[in-house]
Amino acid sequence: MSPVLSVRGLHVTLGQTELVRGVELELHGGETLTLIGESGSGKTVTSLALLRLLPRAMRLEAASLALSGQELQGLDEESFRELRGRRMAMIFQDPVGAFNPAKRVSWHLRAVLARAGETGNWRERAMAALGDVRIPNPASVLGRFPHQLSGGMLQRVLIAMVLALQPDLIIADEPTTNLDNIVERQILALFQDLQAKLASALLFVTHDMTIAAMISDRIAVMYAGQIIETGPAPSVLRNPLHPYTRGLIQTANALEEGAERLTEIPGQPPAPTSLEPGCAFRPRCAHARPGCELPQPAREPEPEHRVRCVLYD
Repeated sequence: MSPVLSVRGLHVTLGQTELVRGVELELHGGETLTLIGESGSGKTVTSLALLRLLPRAMRLEAASLALSGQELQGLDEESFRELRGRRMAMIFQDPVGAFNPAKRVSWHLRAVLARAGETGNWRERAMAALGDVRIPNPASVLGRFPHQLSGGMLQRVLIAMVLALQPDLIIADEPTTNLDNIVERQILALFQDLQAKLASALLFVTHDMTIAAMISDRIAVMYAGQIIETGPAPSVLRNPLHPYTRGLIQTANALEEGAERLTEIPGQPPAPTSLEPGCAFRPRCAHARPGCELPQPAREPEPEHRVRCVLYD
């Protein structure tokens, strides 16, 4: 069975600067793949590239980018637009920007349902969609303007709009970043519940390993524009192979346990303009050794668990 999303050799450049370097991803229906890394690692650029939402100055190249076996590389913009917002959809970090402030929630849901081909019973379907994301009194919410809703409620409405399309692929770009802890946990629980009912593939983007541990079937760790480790979530969380992944997990565990002093990864991620050949993490790595200055191919020390690190030569 073909994966819902298959990406091979994805590169994104800005002028002469490479922001995303050879990303490869595969995602099946009903599966949640979490893309995790620090700010500036290329996560959001990757997710925008998959939906052709990059700024004009950025250029995308890929050996293959396929949706359910259909190669997307050669599609013109009009044909791709037919897929985006129907079979492929995105939940953004800031839900406010996804809404027209002059239009009520009912207008937004009606427009989405019309795009999905549902017009006759749109109000009933819209109320059902809001109920699916645990919004009390859907009829009241339909009559409100976006500014009359809290950030958490707006995020629920946006999720309802996306789910009403029943897309093959959903990309969620840090959808809980601007929410307080209680609302964040509620939204994550909602994602878990809905994913159990959907056949959609979910690419969830975050910088928080605790969130990744909650919702992932598989985890892909990104650093300096490159996927450096990927594998089943239990394997990555129990036995992280790359020193960077270990650092992320140690920090997340320390935060969860309320430690007085965090175990931090020393140094800062490199700027895309200052990348040198070889492993980009080596200036921060306690295990750096001869060979790290060479390009690191993906190795598979464990079944389906791949890593770019000289430690596993």
